[in-house]
Amino acid sequence: MGKVVMYSSVSVDGFVADENDQPGPLFDWLSSGDVPLDESGEVKVSQTSYDYTRPYWDQIGVTIAGRHVFDLTDGWDGKPPGGIDHVVVVTHRPQPEGWDPEAPFHFVDGVEAAVAKAQELAGDRMVEVAAGDVGGQVLAAGLVDEVRMDVVPVVFGSGKRYFGSVDAQHLLEDPDMVIRGNRVLHLRYRVRR
Repeated sequence: MGKVVMYSSVSVDGFVADENDQPGPLFDWLSSGDVPLDESGEVKVSQTSYDYTRPYWDQIGVTIAGRHVFDLTDGWDGKPPGGIDHVVVVTHRPQPEGWDPEAPFHFVDGVEAAVAKAQELAGDRMVEVAAGDVGGQVLAAGLVDEVRMDVVPVVFGSGKRYFGSVDAQHLLEDPDMVIRGNRVLHLRYRVRR
């Protein structure tokens, strides 16, 4: 079974979006270089960021996201982002009316069920959990193996927190990877068990 990784780009003060759900400059690092990160040619990063990010992206089999993110993105038009095979959506509501039942999206009630479904679909590949409220719930449930952050040099002051509404202490190991890219610091922490 693949590991479960909580991930997002994040401001220095710990936000994944502003109060209006806008990422502001959090994704600017994805256009700050000259090395294409995907086939679109639109996402270009420094060689250092490519060497860190591409192998990570290639390991992801399933992404878990909340219904809020799903709705904000219009369900990525039924195509999982970044070439991911499947998306598991944590929601208490049914799938949208008229949703294509063949699209590789799975609507699940609760984070434990979401992780179980994602691990089943991912096999030996990695399960990525979007940071924010759902990511924080998965961490609080003790189901996250690793936390990855792309820290961007901006201070939001307020907004949507990386760990959502987690209100208990969770210890992480010392970072085992710290990589400086253009306008981003890539960090990886294992969750202490």
